[in-house]
Amino acid sequence: MQAAPRPFWPPLIAGTALGLVLLFTFLISGHGLGASGFFARVGAWLSALLLPDWAFANGYFAPFLRSNPLDSWISWEIVGVLFGGLAGALASGRFRTGIEQGPRTGRGARLLWALLGGLLVGFGARLAQGCTSGLGLSGSATLAVAGFVFLAGFFGAGFLASMFARRLWQ
Repeated sequence: MQAAPRPFWPPLIAGTALGLVLLFTFLISGHGLGASGFFARVGAWLSALLLPDWAFANGYFAPFLRSNPLDSWISWEIVGVLFGGLAGALASGRFRTGIEQGPRTGRGARLLWALLGGLLVGFGARLAQGCTSGLGLSGSATLAVAGFVFLAGFFGAGFLASMFARRLWQ
């Protein structure tokens, strides 16, 4: 018999812990939290493997190709997030695999919507020059106006998208 999963942290404690992690990240590395830069570096690296002439001539990818992706702090942050998330899920008894879907949504449609949403969020994060953690969380923590504008747009877009997407889950 499998044990019941441990309860989630209370939001105030989790938020305080996240704030302390962000503070220590600034103090130790000089950077805030972020993720989208890693995926841009991986995209540039893959482009250079497949189409090197095009990638090095590309105005967006070329700056990312000046160094090895593993030399960047953000790459190691993502590795830490993956292993930390796995450790947390295992420790809390919440690790499981599966594809969640609504009663009227098949697996293929669910995966297609997830891919489409991921592509849109990834494009938006690069267009904004930061993701929810890099621009929203770290930017707002440094009182950058762009961080607050991003968060307002992010939550507004999420609210509008949820009005459409909730039909898939009911």
